[in-house]
Amino acid sequence: MDSEQNLRPRTAEDVAALVRQAQAGAQPVTVIAGGHGPWSHSASEGVRIDLSALADIGVAGSRVSIGGGATWGAVADVLADHELALSSGDTRSVGVGGLTLGGGIGLMVRAWGLAVDQLVGAQVVTAAGEIVETSATEQPELFWALRGGGGNFGVVTRFDFEAHPLTRVALGEFLVGDGADRAAVLRAMRDILRDAPRELTVTYMDVPAMDPSAPAGARLVAVWAGDDPDALRRVLAPLTELDGVVGDVSGAAYPDILMEMPQPADPDAAPPRLLGGNGLIRELDDELIDRLVAFRSAYPASVVFLRSLGGAFGDVPQEGTAFPARDATWFVMAGGFDVPGMLDDAMREAVLADAGAITGGRLAEYGNFADAERPDAVPGMFDVVAYERLRELKARWDPQNTFRRNHNIAV
Repeated sequence: MDSEQNLRPRTAEDVAALVRQAQAGAQPVTVIAGGHGPWSHSASEGVRIDLSALADIGVAGSRVSIGGGATWGAVADVLADHELALSSGDTRSVGVGGLTLGGGIGLMVRAWGLAVDQLVGAQVVTAAGEIVETSATEQPELFWALRGGGGNFGVVTRFDFEAHPLTRVALGEFLVGDGADRAAVLRAMRDILRDAPRELTVTYMDVPAMDPSAPAGARLVAVWAGDDPDALRRVLAPLTELDGVVGDVSGAAYPDILMEMPQPADPDAAPPRLLGGNGLIRELDDELIDRLVAFRSAYPASVVFLRSLGGAFGDVPQEGTAFPARDATWFVMAGGFDVPGMLDDAMREAVLADAGAITGGRLAEYGNFADAERPDAVPGMFDVVAYERLRELKARWDPQNTFRRNHNIAV
């Protein structure tokens, strides 16, 4: 195999055969589900396994079995028919596999935790080409590693989740006008979330113009895990009463609040490089808020994104999964798009320095929002104890590092 091969298996047995083929040729395996990860655009050597044909979704009571190639939009649609839901990614086309294995900070993370906190079992094709079942009682160490350790340990061909009863959600959508005091908005949002019921998860984003469906500006989205718009209005009142904050609260079906990803002009091209980073943050203090507002103001092609944590996210003991920083209360991202012709070298350095100051106090980096292979950064995506445990498990389950096309855990 001199170049990457694109293969679309239909069964777990097909996947196992492809992994054994890769092992025999000492080739790396790239696994593609929704295709949002940075490796989707790769053209390096190896075996590229496209799981899109393994996308069945089965529901038995509150237990949901999902093929490794399914996307979250399809899952939400099926579960809605059963008045169930899972806290998932924001976008319909995001793959279940990639988001889950990296942790999965979803729209209802405070209500139900991460995607991995809802995971109760999985079927995995190991580096040896064997098909194994794993859960809290079957291969529990492997199950622990899958919950936040990324794609380092095998190809997950089926995920088993415990879903939550849900008919509709309350949705608050608010624009933060150009004349609004963004720092005041962020402080009000932070103060509300310190004591808010866990039904509430809030997302704030301030972005440049991306396309006609995503205009420039600051926007706040609040999701309440339950059909109670009045409760959401009451909780958000200190925020929504601020000058320049315009919007309303309504009821919605959960599948309807997932975004459609706009198609780029060239669907085969990688998006512009994002200069910056992200972090799981213990406390959104005034200094950090001021830095975020100044960053967005200084760089026209920049983006600032925050999501509230806490609640059910913090209920899980740190040692319970491989995911780091369970005492974080916010996820924060800040970066500038390196659009050709817009930034010179000095500006790139300034963007990186200012973004680094924003994330410098983070507890850990969230790997699902890290869009490049940076082997030296991988230890910073985990708790120190968890990282050593993951390295031991990697040596056991994948000693030849067949699954290295990811945020790779060194053996």
